[in-house]
Amino acid sequence: MSRFIVSGGERLSGEVEVQGSKNSVLPILAATILTKGENVLYNCSRLSDVITALKILRYLGCNATIQGDTVMVNTDHMCQSDIPNDLMREMRSSIVFLGAILSRTGKAYLGFPGGCELGPRPIDLHLKALKKMGAKIVERHGVLECTTDKGLKGAKITLSFPSVGATENIILAAVKAKGTTTITNAAREPEITDLCDYLNSCGANIYGTGEGVIVIDGVSELYSTQHTIIPDRIVAVTLMSAAAVTHSDICIKGVIQNHLNSVVPVFEEAGCQLDFSKGDLYFKSPKILKPLSIVRTMPYPGFPTDAQAPVMAMSTLCDGTSVFVESIFENRFKHVDELTRLGASISVQDKVAVVQGVKYLYGASIEAHDLRGAAGLIVAALGAEGTTDIGGINFLERGYEDFEVVLSSLAVSYTHLRAHET
Repeated sequence: MSRFIVSGGERLSGEVEVQGSKNSVLPILAATILTKGENVLYNCSRLSDVITALKILRYLGCNATIQGDTVMVNTDHMCQSDIPNDLMREMRSSIVFLGAILSRTGKAYLGFPGGCELGPRPIDLHLKALKKMGAKIVERHGVLECTTDKGLKGAKITLSFPSVGATENIILAAVKAKGTTTITNAAREPEITDLCDYLNSCGANIYGTGEGVIVIDGVSELYSTQHTIIPDRIVAVTLMSAAAVTHSDICIKGVIQNHLNSVVPVFEEAGCQLDFSKGDLYFKSPKILKPLSIVRTMPYPGFPTDAQAPVMAMSTLCDGTSVFVESIFENRFKHVDELTRLGASISVQDKVAVVQGVKYLYGASIEAHDLRGAAGLIVAALGAEGTTDIGGINFLERGYEDFEVVLSSLAVSYTHLRAHET
């Protein structure tokens, strides 16, 4: 498994381009199943989750290749309706293939998704919606057997929670369904909008993305297109946290300002200066970071749960007490124990973490347990004195492309070891 050995205490400088969004490209790759011809997707990061999604497409009989940051997918010869358990377990968002496969073939056989252990991610919202659209779903020995005799039909669906995954699956099932589907309390994340922009460019009729109510008029055919994936806002937040904790000035290129609106006030509260200009963010950190009053994770446009770990890592060196309330996932504080190994002072009670800022963090041997936690530990290691040995970097590689190269471009001393399997 991979490890990072980070020499902390160095300031960052220079500029860096943000990679394409992991949470955008994965549902779009699933959506290619619904199209005819060859799709060309630009700004795709070479992530382990993306590689897994391409493996799934190839297993299904599709032609899927990646060259640099460009992915080409042709699904004309798709011949399978199932996904093996080993592939499902590699990626937490693999369930997003369900709606597309069911729409394409009228049947789908999938196990339950794996990935980071963030606590239960119920898929009951997905299944309830698909049943309302005419799907018959039976669970046998941990496998979902989904069929539809007469094809999927449009329906009025109200989500009890604005689930990103459920919204994506409903959209993928509805774009070629008969009639109109309305999703009330739909997720509003930019990645949902990117998915719908892609599908509309393929000939879909989708309205209302980003507004909470999405309307999809089903069409009979979708055709391939070329599409550029949006920048990854969570990677941008991670780089901002890294600059803040090292009291650095950097330029983050290729961001979309509106996508960062929920995190900008948090960094400004810490005393950071953020200036946006033509897709670039000029970020300047103060010598002393101020504490954060309350950071509460919420569905978009609220503060993203994926940004909680790197921002918490930044707060460990703030001059005062910061409070984090995790409202999305149950087990999203796994990084806390590892941060305390570096000298952080954090107490957790249920979904609340109270961070008492300290003057110094110190290098130690620590282990990441999930994707965003790994990013948070790297942020903390950059601000710590001495050397930090971080394991579990395989989690990081699910969402950050060549992050050691990115850090190197900002003048960070590091050693990246690909250790033998233990």
